[in-house]
Amino acid sequence: MTTDPANIVAFQGAPGAYSDLACREVFPDMQTLPCRTFADAFAAVEEGRAGRAMIPIENSVAGRVADIHQMLPDAGLHFIGEHFQRVRHQLLGVSGANLNDIKTVRSHVHALSQCRKAIDRLNLHAVVHADTAGAAAEVAERKDKSMAAIASTLAAETYGLEILEADIEDEAHNTTRFIVLAAEPINPDPAAGTVVTSFVFRVRNVSAALYKAMGGFATNGVNMTKLESYMVGGAFTATQFFAEVEAHPSDIALQNALEELEFFSHEVRIMGVYPAHPFRVEAARNAE
Repeated sequence: MTTDPANIVAFQGAPGAYSDLACREVFPDMQTLPCRTFADAFAAVEEGRAGRAMIPIENSVAGRVADIHQMLPDAGLHFIGEHFQRVRHQLLGVSGANLNDIKTVRSHVHALSQCRKAIDRLNLHAVVHADTAGAAAEVAERKDKSMAAIASTLAAETYGLEILEADIEDEAHNTTRFIVLAAEPINPDPAAGTVVTSFVFRVRNVSAALYKAMGGFATNGVNMTKLESYMVGGAFTATQFFAEVEAHPSDIALQNALEELEFFSHEVRIMGVYPAHPFRVEAARNAE
């Protein structure tokens, strides 16, 4: 039976990856589509083979996902949602293995660094793998009781591995933020709750341009929750900024702020307007 592409959500990684888990939590009725690279996941949506893509952009421990901000503006897709996924790392082994058998552990470099205390406590040799789910697949294939992987509960189910120790991450706040991409934008009702607007821009090469460009958000009372810079095209003088505000483009305050931004910058592009995830709203409430 052929699945309607509109009911498919693409992600980067192997089956059982944390991105796969996020897709299933947000879209439980949709089929997931593993993709080798982020570009492949973008292409699946652009070419109509998937209706959505779930892409990680930052983690509360490891920081932003490398290179993703450079890729997103050229993807030709729109942000239509966000999801905050609590990351719970599991130590996985083959059937019949126990903690005393394990000598090496394989996983993505970030997962290994996020479980350093457990790795040291168990005196394991860490081996970097391209991704968490791929490490789980390798452990399952080799059937070696001395090998373990750090991956998700979904990876354990996918590859028939046992959880030798659960939730071994060092930090309890370990959370990854994902964005949901689609070929067409959405226009959420600002009266229904907090709305996030994501956009990119480049400042003009004049003195204090960034300071002046940001002034409009402060004077108009627009809450900017993110501002990150990154190099463009390998040039030290070409910097692009990725920013997010909690406001809808129809708000007069944001319209005034963006108008002032455009005066001191160029190539301002809205990447998406979407409802804030409950995690964001709750975190803001707790910070008050």
